Amino acid sequence: MRRYLSFAAAALATIGLVYTLDSRQVLPAPLGKLLSPQHGIWQNAEPANQSFNLNLSFPQLSEPVSVYIDERLVPHVVAQNEPDLYFVQGYLHARFRLWQMEFQTHAAAGRISEILGPGPDNRILNYDRSMRRLGMVYAAEQSVKEVEKSPESLSQYQAYADGVNAYIDQLTISELPIEYKLLGYFPEKWSLLKTALFLKYMSYDLAGAESDLEFTNARANFSQMDYEQLYYFLADSLKPVIPNTVLNPYPSVPAVNLEPPADADSLYFSFLNAGDTVSNVPENKPNPENGSNNWAVSGAKTASGRPILANDPHLSLNLPALWFEMQLTTPEFSAYGVTFPGSPNVIIGFNEHISFGFTNAGRDVKDYYEIKFKDGTKSEYWFNGEWKKAEKRVEIIRVKGQPDLLDTVSYTLFGPVMYDENYRADDQAERYLAVRWKAHDPSNDGRAFYELNHAKNLEDYKAAIQYLTCPGQNCIFASKTGDIALTQQGVFPAKWRRQGDFIMKGTDSSYMWRGMIPVEENPRMINPERSYVSSANQLAVDGSYPYYTGTEFPIYRGYMINRLLDSMQGITPQQMMELQMNDYDAKAEFAKPILLRTNPASLNESARKYFDLFRNWDFRKAVGSEGATVFEFWWQQLQRAVWMDEFEQTDLMMPWPSEFTLVESLKRDSAYSFVDNISTSQKESLEDLLAQSLNLASDTLDKIAATTGLAWEKVKATRVNHLLKVITPFNRSNLPIGGGKGVINATAADHGQSWRMVIHMTDDIEAYGIYPGGQSGNPGSRYYDSFVDDWAAGKHYRLLFMKRGTTSDPQIKWTMEFRKG
Repeated sequence: MRRYLSFAAAALATIGLVYTLDSRQVLPAPLGKLLSPQHGIWQNAEPANQSFNLNLSFPQLSEPVSVYIDERLVPHVVAQNEPDLYFVQGYLHARFRLWQMEFQTHAAAGRISEILGPGPDNRILNYDRSMRRLGMVYAAEQSVKEVEKSPESLSQYQAYADGVNAYIDQLTISELPIEYKLLGYFPEKWSLLKTALFLKYMSYDLAGAESDLEFTNARANFSQMDYEQLYYFLADSLKPVIPNTVLNPYPSVPAVNLEPPADADSLYFSFLNAGDTVSNVPENKPNPENGSNNWAVSGAKTASGRPILANDPHLSLNLPALWFEMQLTTPEFSAYGVTFPGSPNVIIGFNEHISFGFTNAGRDVKDYYEIKFKDGTKSEYWFNGEWKKAEKRVEIIRVKGQPDLLDTVSYTLFGPVMYDENYRADDQAERYLAVRWKAHDPSNDGRAFYELNHAKNLEDYKAAIQYLTCPGQNCIFASKTGDIALTQQGVFPAKWRRQGDFIMKGTDSSYMWRGMIPVEENPRMINPERSYVSSANQLAVDGSYPYYTGTEFPIYRGYMINRLLDSMQGITPQQMMELQMNDYDAKAEFAKPILLRTNPASLNESARKYFDLFRNWDFRKAVGSEGATVFEFWWQQLQRAVWMDEFEQTDLMMPWPSEFTLVESLKRDSAYSFVDNISTSQKESLEDLLAQSLNLASDTLDKIAATTGLAWEKVKATRVNHLLKVITPFNRSNLPIGGGKGVINATAADHGQSWRMVIHMTDDIEAYGIYPGGQSGNPGSRYYDSFVDDWAAGKHYRLLFMKRGTTSDPQIKWTMEFRKG
């Protein structure tokens, strides 16, 4: 009853919010329908004792399928063949997560405006235009063509879509997820294209972030010497994912010619060229913190003598959660883990023989080329001494409450011309920028997960990951037979140093990618002498690798994971779970000697108090830590004091230097050239800036102390937002959890460990996992957010991996039976 009343209050508050926020003061759905006892929001309130027992019949099935649902609402699906298995997976995804999975494909396709309208200042419409112009639908269409070439993949994807549609076909108005009711629309039929769109959305999230336009601005505003000081990428503290060793060496020379073009020095490396800038940097970008941790230790390091694998992907914290837990079983295989609602297979998990997981490679696979069109029709463009015909694609963007927007995009041999006179990169000059993105190329990346679900050994793992092309991933592996491995897998362009950091010339082939790095030259490590493999989105290689990999990589999580694993022996799963929650800030450790150079006599009374707090801090961003808060605000002010005078010389957007840049620069040279404020007549010293920045930070810290207090978790205020962001009654806020950017427990305000998993490869696999959400997408269900509090407390659940032939277990509460009929 309490859950029902809580949901009713939240739903009514949401109606009021929707009404208030809508400038036309008209609800997306009629108020009468929303409040209808028979069909409205009340029907979405799920009783606390809701039964999930069902007997269902569908003509698409060929044999019976049983689904055993445990006390956490995790389905364990047992089918006699794969088409039936994936049909039921699709049905269950739709049954528990339909609105979420469809809304995400609308976001991928640039179709949010038709649901929500153009948004304030056309922000939603501009987002849709950016996704269309990036070529997201085009990319998904190329993937569908590739899937259709594989009978196995086509059968799987079609069976999955049939399962989703079987649920949609039987859905009544009263059963519609509440978001459809609030926003006044209905689900569409599922298709192969929607699954491809979802997977491309993952490519966008993990391989769609770049700062090429911002770096182009930085090139125009800094000398080459200053640029290299601000944006160097080979950090002193780097522990690469795959070190170059005698037993596992990098290729000595590149497989293709990587000499820069003849005009690169004068044209491309044209620093301090004020005419080559862009004023309209896109607002909509994937979160740069999207990443993960993973590691696997061999039996030589564990108490049991068996490998242990751990993985925790760091993504936006949303409700409904990104992940949905499942076990999938047929006579051929049995896999358990988290799945993507919208796509078949287990994505991160294990089977009876192996375990597998991923972190993002972060490689630069998206570049911009300046196009020269013959005339305003944009029908022909100049390339290699001749006019080439451009293809045209008319994007029809439907906008709620407004006429359709027709947006014509020209396609070149590089890719779509994302920026033109109708979607400007610069307010002053018309620039035509085509985007070359690896995700546009035909691929069947989902096949990798299918093959991993079925894999039995190291060779199967190697074969499976070959299907991953984009986004590039650090694919980790452990097996019952004792093997561990890590491969940075993807199809990556072979680049010369700094290629693609800036806008490139597109009038000939000289700046095109020279080819792809041979897959056998991708960094990999198998059963290393150190007895572990790990990755945390840091640069995969050191400077001796012959190919350029890009410039923006974090280092401190990887540094800490390796430092701790180096020192550990007799490892247990419990220790691996504790390691996932480690909140030690290595950057703060390295920064402390710098910050302690502050002269206390130059501090005001309040700042001296915070100086002492920092001095006695243990470098842990733990619940209750006040030192963590002091360090965060002090360091932010110090960065501003060092760099803002240079950055404020222009209104153009430029990238902020990496997390390690200031620490390492000041460790190397306390007379770092950027310390002096170029806007003043005197010459500032580091000691001046240290005191100045803490004095400034103390004002903010005093205000925080007087309101929420300085405890780190209160200042960070971690929250898990509903996907629509504005429906606050459907959010979970102010979660008491430590961690943060740059630490192993990378939980920030609304981003972090979206799934924590530890797998012990014993005979009977011992598995643990948790994510910040719940299995149901219905805010009116007790299972909507049932894992959140345990997740915030740092707990993991023991995962029930049902053995073949098992039909009951004390943890099983309900059964769904699917039959042909």
